[in-house]
Amino acid sequence: VQLQASGGGLVQAGGSLRLSCAASGRDFSRYGMGWFRQAPGKGREFVARIAAATYIGKTTYYADSVKGRFTISRDAAKNTVYLQMNSLKPEDTAVYFCAQGHDSRGNEYDFWGQGTLVTVSS
Repeated sequence: VQLQASGGGLVQAGGSLRLSCAASGRDFSRYGMGWFRQAPGKGREFVARIAAATYIGKTTYYADSVKGRFTISRDAAKNTVYLQMNSLKPEDTAVYFCAQGHDSRGNEYDFWGQGTLVTVSS
């Protein structure tokens, strides 16, 4: 499995970015996907996750710190998961990683991408 994250960059506070993560290697539609981030000098933290389209139940979850500002979505035709980030804050500065879940729920992860850097200036 390969996960290729892209879309990071430098943005001013209050701005927006959309991260993408293209997956290959196994049936994308069967697995949940997640986004995590790691700020300088800190550990990796959960940002958002989305279940597979076939999952019955609540399908998206967000960290409290990004709820209402970030939106996770997926496109099965493109084997891609997105993270739309609005109203960005300097504390959102981090390397963002995508991950592919162990199953359709997507709360445990088997594979990780290489990360894309997001820098939010004040």
